[in-house]
Amino acid sequence: MRTFLIILFLIFLPNNLMAKTPYYKDGVKLFKKNKLDEAKFKFEQDIVHNPKNELSYLYLSKIFNEQENKPLEEKNLNTVILLNPKNEEAVYNLALLKLGKSDFLESKKLVNNLLIFCENYCQKTKELKIKIEETLKK
Repeated sequence: MRTFLIILFLIFLPNNLMAKTPYYKDGVKLFKKNKLDEAKFKFEQDIVHNPKNELSYLYLSKIFNEQENKPLEEKNLNTVILLNPKNEEAVYNLALLKLGKSDFLESKKLVNNLLIFCENYCQKTKELKIKIEETLKK
């Protein structure tokens, strides 16, 4: 029994320590100051310690959007959605990205899925849906 407790302690202790790393918070502060390269580094550090932190990937996608690096923006948005399919901001931003790439059908699919579970992005998503449908009619 004692060995079992020691094993559990060793398994969960590193996870608790890693979850409290300051990299994410530092990245957000730097992002808000528009220090994108420094923020990017902090979010990447956070991902090393917390590979399932969807918010670090979301901020990386925002940084790559600002830097007009669409492939990396899309990659990070897809990772956010993989980790949390109901992340409204990521689904909405990916729909916008797909629309910008003239992938109207994929954008429409994302918007329709988002409308099923949206809470904060409902109005913006409805407006985007109308825009996509008008574009598809042309």
